[in-house]
Amino acid sequence: MEIKSKKDLELYRVERAYKALTEAADNGAMGHWTLAANRLYYALFYMSSALLIDKGIEVKSHAGVISKIGQFIVVPGLLSREDARLISFLQNMRHQGDYDDFLDWTESDVKPLFEPTKELLDKIKGLLTLI
Repeated sequence: MEIKSKKDLELYRVERAYKALTEAADNGAMGHWTLAANRLYYALFYMSSALLIDKGIEVKSHAGVISKIGQFIVVPGLLSREDARLISFLQNMRHQGDYDDFLDWTESDVKPLFEPTKELLDKIKGLLTLI
């Protein structure tokens, strides 16, 4: 996909977000809960990135996305602190799942996060102005 505009990049990130949500469900259905947590985080990461692109805010790292969401989206009241906590919580789960030895997330850890993640994806998408 050739990125011709900010709108193209934003649309691509939105598509990636929903694809990651589907991947999370697929991995959960196979009992791969650590991978499911990873994909839930990436769903919110991609959608958050789309929102920052929409607002003209450049970031180059995962920590940067979290920081800028707090600074430019939560502080002005576009998202709640609880919304930001979900993104941070899933980022921590992803990091632990990727790097901590002898850690495997379970269905009871991850399954309750699917609906809040889907709701937040839709909420963030509703804030986008370019699409």
